[in-house]
Amino acid sequence: MSNESLHCKVLRIKNMVCPRCIMVVRDELESLGLQVLEVELGKAVVNESDKVAETAIEASLARKGFELLHDKREELVEAVKVAVIDVIYSGKVSTLATNLSTYLAEALGKDYSTISTAFKASEGIALSRYIVLQKVEHIKELLTYDELPLSVIATKLGYKSLQHLSRQFKEVTGTTLNMYKRQDNGGRLPIDNLY
Repeated sequence: MSNESLHCKVLRIKNMVCPRCIMVVRDELESLGLQVLEVELGKAVVNESDKVAETAIEASLARKGFELLHDKREELVEAVKVAVIDVIYSGKVSTLATNLSTYLAEALGKDYSTISTAFKASEGIALSRYIVLQKVEHIKELLTYDELPLSVIATKLGYKSLQHLSRQFKEVTGTTLNMYKRQDNGGRLPIDNLY
């Protein structure tokens, strides 16, 4: 059967934050007998004619820590999370021609005020704070690997100076960069559950 003859259904999925999530979601959907046409962060496209109850899909995904999204605001907030995680963890943040808020507005096709208001209403945390928390978590990861100098980490994450990175890191973690490097580094958190 060709893809042209298929009727597609887009499933918006919460808590997909990495390539492994894509594989897990694909496996879960296929195990339900769905023909999976595409999976990317935040969504899956399946053959709509496959008759699997939405409750079965929800239950299967929930067992793996994912959740189906049902309204436009939830979808927008999840798209924001995916975009923030992507830009920070891919290293794109250092190459942006604009600031991160302008990038998000352009990437999502909405003004930043709308995006940040929806995010705060849904998540109970300011979008700017969420971005800082994601950056700090990535800094922890990079410090754990101990492959890059602190000045390179600062540049990679779009900080104008190492001092700015150091201040934000200490404000969030309560410890300095050097103290964190000397610790056991057990303070890392899952990036989909920082607050």
